[in-house]
Amino acid sequence: MKLCRSQLSSVRPRSRWPAVALVAATITGLAAGAIPNAGFEAGLNGWHPLFTREPQTGDVRADRQEVHSGQFAARLEHRGGKDWSFETAERIKVAPGDVCELQAWLKVGDGGSVTLGVATWDQAGKNIQWSFGAQTTGRQPGWQRVRSRFVIPAGVASVQPRLTGGGPAVVWADDFSFENKFNLLARRGTDFPAAVQARNAALTVPLHTGDATLSVVDRRTPREWTQRSLGADLLVKKVRAAGNQIDLEFLHATSELEISAQVRLVDDAPEFTVTLQATGAMPASLTFPPPFAGQPGDYLVVPLNEGISYPVEDPAISPMRLIAYGGHGICMAFWGLTDGAAGQMAILESPDDASLRLERLDQKLVIAPVWEPQRGELGYARTARYVFFAHGGHVAMAKRYRAYAQQTGLFKSLAEKQRANPGVERLLGAVNVWCWDKDAVGIVAELQAAGIQRILWSNRQDGAGIAAMNARGVLTSRYDIYQDVMDPGNFPRLRGVHPDWTTAAWPKDLIVDRQGQWTKGWGVTATDGTMLHCGVTCDRRALDYARERVPADLATHPYLGRFIDTTTASPWRECYSPDHPMTRTESKRWKMELLRYMAEDRQLVTGCETGHDAAVPYLHFLEGMMSLGPYRVPDAGRRMQQIWDEVPERVAKFQLGHTYRLPLFELVFHDCVVSYWYWGDYNNKLPALWDKRDLFNVLYGVPPMFMFNRQLWETNKARFV
Repeated sequence: MKLCRSQLSSVRPRSRWPAVALVAATITGLAAGAIPNAGFEAGLNGWHPLFTREPQTGDVRADRQEVHSGQFAARLEHRGGKDWSFETAERIKVAPGDVCELQAWLKVGDGGSVTLGVATWDQAGKNIQWSFGAQTTGRQPGWQRVRSRFVIPAGVASVQPRLTGGGPAVVWADDFSFENKFNLLARRGTDFPAAVQARNAALTVPLHTGDATLSVVDRRTPREWTQRSLGADLLVKKVRAAGNQIDLEFLHATSELEISAQVRLVDDAPEFTVTLQATGAMPASLTFPPPFAGQPGDYLVVPLNEGISYPVEDPAISPMRLIAYGGHGICMAFWGLTDGAAGQMAILESPDDASLRLERLDQKLVIAPVWEPQRGELGYARTARYVFFAHGGHVAMAKRYRAYAQQTGLFKSLAEKQRANPGVERLLGAVNVWCWDKDAVGIVAELQAAGIQRILWSNRQDGAGIAAMNARGVLTSRYDIYQDVMDPGNFPRLRGVHPDWTTAAWPKDLIVDRQGQWTKGWGVTATDGTMLHCGVTCDRRALDYARERVPADLATHPYLGRFIDTTTASPWRECYSPDHPMTRTESKRWKMELLRYMAEDRQLVTGCETGHDAAVPYLHFLEGMMSLGPYRVPDAGRRMQQIWDEVPERVAKFQLGHTYRLPLFELVFHDCVVSYWYWGDYNNKLPALWDKRDLFNVLYGVPPMFMFNRQLWETNKARFV
C-alpha cells in the first residue's frame, strides 16, 4: 500500500519514517467549506487509508449503523499502542493570515481520545507541522461537534484536515467542514503608528502594534528584552499611550474574542502589569503577552516543584504545558529568564485559570502565559506582573516572589504555625518514614537507638502503637484521601476495597464536566487485568466527608498528624453539577478549607502531596516537592516499594541533575513548610543516587524520606543512619 507523506507520522520527523513509497497529496483550490465527501456519503472516497504506526493495528470503514447525518459515517478502530492518523487525500490552499475554521462531528468510544487539526505544508510541498490547530476530545455521550479555529502562519501554503490519536480507540467521524473566514492581515488598521511607548524611571516599554509584542529597555543595564510572537492570531484595533500606560483593544481571532488590555508601568519600580478584560464566550485559550526571547547563555527559571532551570539553547528540553492551578504544573505563580545576573520575571496575579506554554522559537526555548476560560468565558480581569532585575538572577526572582507572597497572604511561617499547634515542633528535622513492618514501635525504638531521634511516622498503626510512639516523641501520622471514589458496583471485580474511598459520594457528589460526564480519577487494576477508574469527589463536598471520618478516627487512634493525598497535586477543577457547581477558584477554596480543617480545627500536623503555594498558609509539610514530577522513575505512584538498581537517564539528568535543579521553593518558603521527596522517589529508592539525594537534602536544608521493610532496614542500617 502506498501512503502519502502526511499519513506517515503525527509525531516523529521524516528522518525516522519507515521505508515505504511516498506519493504527494493533491493540492486543490477548494471553495470555503468544500472538503470532498465530507460526510462519507460516497464511502471513503477522498480520504487516505488509516495510517497506524504499528502495522495492521487499525482500519477504517464506512458505517451505516452509527451516523450523525445522512446514511454513512467513517468508523475508525485502532488496536495498537502507538499513534495513528486519518486525513483527506487533498490539501487546501491557504495564505498567511487566513482565519480558518475546521469542524467535525465525532463520537469517541470508551477509553479513547481523538485530535482534530491540520497538517501544514509550504509552497514546495514540505511539511511544516503535523498537528496544527489541534483540538482533542475524549469519550462523551453521543455525537459531539469539535471545532478547531486557527490563523495560518507565515510560510504555510496549504493545509490537510486530519484526525490523530495514540493508543487503542474507536472513533466515528462525520460531517467535516472547512471554512476560510477572512484574512487577518488584510484587516489591520493603518490609523495608528507602528509602535507606541510608555516609560517610568527605569524602563522604556514600546508596544509594536503589528503583532502586539513589547520591547523593554532597562536603562540600568545594556540589556533590551524583546518579545516574539508565537502566532499571527491577534489583530490590534485601537491603541493609545500616555505617560506610564498603554491601552489597546485587539481581536483574538482564534476565540473571536474582543479584548481590552492595559499595560501600566509602576511609578517607582522596574515593573509593569498587563491586564486583560473581555465579555462573551471564550471557546479557546489565549496566549498573551507573547514570550520574551532569550539570548545564548540565558536560562529559563521555572518553579516546577522545587524548581528547575532550562538553558534556552538546550535541545533536550521538549515543549510542554504547565498548569498554574495544581501541583503537577508550576507550584508558584511565576517564571523568569536570566543570564545569571540581569533578568526578568513574570508573576501571574490571577493564576487560577492560567498555565504556561513552553515552546521553541528560532531554536530557543521561550515561555508565555496562557489564559484559560473560566466556565467558557474570560470571566474576570487577568493580570501578569513583569519585573526586571539588573543583577541577582533567579535568587532575585525568588526574593521578589517571597515579598509578593507576604503581601498577598500566601506566607505563614512554621514559627507562627507552631504557636498555634505545639506539635509542629516534632516535625522540624524529622525523617519521614514509610515503613511496612508490623512492629512499628520496635522499628522506632531501633531507629532512635541508632541515633535517628526525630521521626515522622507516616504509615497507619493501631491505637496502642500510636500512643506508644507518641510517648517516644514521634510525630505519628497516616495516609488519607478525599478525592477518589470507586463505583461500588465494581467492588466484586477488585482485589480489595480502599478503606479511604468516600464511597457514599458515588455518584451524586462526583465532579461533572461540561458534557455531564463524571471526571475520572485514579485507575485500579481489576482481577481480570482491566483498568477501572475511580471518580473524583467534588471539592465542594469533600470537606463534609472529612468531618465525618476524622473525629471518629481520632477517638480511637491518637494521631498527631495526617497526610492528605492528591489535594494539592491534582488540579483545581470546574464542576458543572447543578447540585455543587464550582469554578477553579472555588475548587481551590474548598481544597484549602479541607486542609485548614485538618491543620486548625483538628490540630493535626498536616501534609499534602506534591505541593502548591496556595496551601502554604494551611500546611506544615509537603511530600513530593523535592521530586520533580516529570522526572521521577516510571510508575512511581504505584510501585512505591520497588528499589531501582539501574538509573534511568532522565532521572539522573533532571531529577538529580545539579546543572538543572534550582531550590526556588526553599528560597521563597523554606521557613513556612517542610519539603520531602515523593513516596515513590525517596532517598533510598535508587541506591546509586542515594548519596547525591542526601547531599540535596543538606543543600536544601530539609529532612530525608525513607521507605523500607525490616530486611531493608537491617541490610542498610548504617547507611540510613
